[in-house]
Amino acid sequence: MFSTLVGNERVKGVLRRMLEARRVPGALLFAGEEGVGKKRFALELAKSLNCRALAGVEACGHCPACVRAEEFVFPSSEDKDAHKKIIWSAHPDIGMAISYKRAILVDAMRDLEREANFRPYEGAARIFLIEEADKLNEPSSNALLKTLEEPPATSHIILIASRPAALLPTIRSRCQTVRFSPLSVAEIEQHLLSVKKISKEDARLLARVAHGSIGRALGTDPGEYREQRDAMLDVLNALVLTGERASLLRASEEITDAKRKDEYEPRLDVLETLIRDVWRLGLGVTLEQVVNADVQPQMKKIAERVESRRAASWLTEIERHRERLNVNINRKVATDALFLSMAGS
Repeated sequence: MFSTLVGNERVKGVLRRMLEARRVPGALLFAGEEGVGKKRFALELAKSLNCRALAGVEACGHCPACVRAEEFVFPSSEDKDAHKKIIWSAHPDIGMAISYKRAILVDAMRDLEREANFRPYEGAARIFLIEEADKLNEPSSNALLKTLEEPPATSHIILIASRPAALLPTIRSRCQTVRFSPLSVAEIEQHLLSVKKISKEDARLLARVAHGSIGRALGTDPGEYREQRDAMLDVLNALVLTGERASLLRASEEITDAKRKDEYEPRLDVLETLIRDVWRLGLGVTLEQVVNADVQPQMKKIAERVESRRAASWLTEIERHRERLNVNINRKVATDALFLSMAGS
């Protein structure tokens, strides 16, 4: 049932009205930031169209059809052949197309076209989810268009995209778009407390760090985040309070350690979040508007010494640094240059 999903009450209302009117479009585009629950909503809609014991117009969540709709076995990320076909759930009328590396393969869209023309095997409709639809390339987009131009009456295609602008305009025009909003801090915190049973302190931190994404909140380890934050606070202390360039170079060495290569981008994310918090504190915002409210006293000391112009220039430099990393350059040298440039700005 939609009531079990977190947030986006407006979307729940839209989908309920579609089901009540029995006018679910043949093609839907679920658009919104990563981790706000788009795929969960798509699966819930698929279940509602095939549930054997509806609760009103919504899926009961307990009948065999609902249970099997959730059961997917996804192939290895290296198995290209498996990505050339629709990945079926344990329910024979609910399938999903997923990307192989950075693209959805044209063969998967051709398979979708074939399968969409079959009548449902067991339920009332066949539903096809296209995860990360913004990874459709030109060949796979054109293959999908063939299906969207003449959608079978008993099939529904749900495109799930975080960057809907990356889709061909001809695809977007053939879909009814349902827009998802970021979740509120309160919604995420309540979900973490009631469902995940974590401590109130961790729930409060993760809800703020998530920036509206329940997926990001669930995927963040609070202990690891605090460790990364401590390291990035040391960078800010060196930039603002102590002026020790040797500390900056040691921090650069630590962040670029090959053993921590998976932490590099997350640590830059944490640094940017801390800078934005410092900027906000300098402007006199309330504590509720600060992500890292639990270390507010430390950041307030830094904020008192940082002008808005300087904080803004730091964020710009970090984004330019990210762009440079897309080129094959030495990460350690680039990070040294970033921190020293921030110290001089």
